[in-house]
Amino acid sequence: MRSLITDVAGLRVGNATDLALASGVTVVLFDEPTVASVDVRGGGPGTRETDLLAPDETVGAIHALTLSGGSAFGLDAAGGVAAALAERGIGFPVGDARVPIVPGAVLFDLINGGDKNWGRFPPYRDLGYAAANAAGLDFPLGTVGAGTGATTVDVKGGLGSASMVAATGHTVGALVAVNACGATNFPGGPHFWAAPFEQEGEFGGLGLPHPLPPLPARPALKGLPPGANTTIAVVATDAVLTKAQCKRLAVMAHDGYAHAIWPVHTPLDGDTIFAAATGKRPLEDPIFDLALIGDAVVRTLARACARAVFEATTLPQPGALPAWKDRFGR
Repeated sequence: MRSLITDVAGLRVGNATDLALASGVTVVLFDEPTVASVDVRGGGPGTRETDLLAPDETVGAIHALTLSGGSAFGLDAAGGVAAALAERGIGFPVGDARVPIVPGAVLFDLINGGDKNWGRFPPYRDLGYAAANAAGLDFPLGTVGAGTGATTVDVKGGLGSASMVAATGHTVGALVAVNACGATNFPGGPHFWAAPFEQEGEFGGLGLPHPLPPLPARPALKGLPPGANTTIAVVATDAVLTKAQCKRLAVMAHDGYAHAIWPVHTPLDGDTIFAAATGKRPLEDPIFDLALIGDAVVRTLARACARAVFEATTLPQPGALPAWKDRFGR
């Protein structure tokens, strides 16, 4: 296994990165129309086509998911992904027309030192198109794609991914762009909140600090206005799930944020998680199997959040927030 979301059969990931812009786009492409849902817990989200992911809506499957920087401007990225899919004849059939279904979410990275003087039209549609055409099974982590301009309260954020096999035998994976108002590491130190879930030293192998330090009464926050942060993610499994079951999976997945980021789901964040099921392996028990898959998703997303920060590199802009490795000398 790659320890990437692409270990889940039936999907690929593509990135488009612009270091001068200090922003980018990440795309999940599905090999076939795929059942998905979404859950939003942050107070300042930016999303596209999330209403159709409700269990009672008509469209039953999607073709791609988009994670993007750029705040509201980044919503254009999904249009570029849709254009790339339309060129291939992929889309929801409406008579002779084919409409690609591409929900997405954005994070705020507009004041991170990158050159945002893009003129009349922002570049995110073109970045989305490029990311879709770059999709494959292997992809880098850290300061790439939607994680390019991401930050946390004290170190650079980034793009992270992880995977594992659940107790049911189903494969699960997570892909996340961490741009949190809070922190993924203990106050003032290198240890990650997600340390209990780490596998094979994937984010430094430091474990938890010993002894555990007392936590301050007031956690450190970025202090930016509402919606100026946001952690956005896709979790996936090869299980056969309904939209309602994907919704429950997305709800459970937010515990992965809670295990990896402190504080989380604040009014200053737009925390959003999409859950997708590629339908390769049926459930034996629709309730208990889903519970076990959800547990695996929580663990996997927590790891992905820590990997996003661990793999990040400092942006080449003056005064850029240091990467975890630069700050802690590791």
